Amino acid sequence: QVQLVESGGGLVQAGGSLRLSCVISGPTTSPLAMGWFRQAPGREREFVACISNYGGAIYYAGAVKGRFAISRDNAKRTVDLQMNSLKPEDTAVYYCAANRGHGDEVRPDEYDYWGQGTQVTVSS
Repeated sequence: QVQLVESGGGLVQAGGSLRLSCVISGPTTSPLAMGWFRQAPGREREFVACISNYGGAIYYAGAVKGRFAISRDNAKRTVDLQMNSLKPEDTAVYYCAANRGHGDEVRPDEYDYWGQGTQVTVSS
């Protein structure tokens, strides 16, 4: 069973940076396509960024484009999300997700595996 574990969340002031990391474990025949989502209280889970299995394709939500960067290291089986210029509206629980698709999936229901989430809080 594929398992995902996120880390790196925390409290940061507006304008600051955080780096989230997701470690992938379990049997896979090839690298999975990966995504990051977030969910704020009272809101639906929303797409943040995704990356194809070998990193050749990357997509971002408009709200984070130019501020966030997704990357992966298949040898270490990790996927990171570098978050810069953070805003209070970025406050949410951030989830790592994986699927066996093409790496352009932006809907939560397109993902097969999920981490437990890590809290990111940005103070004004």
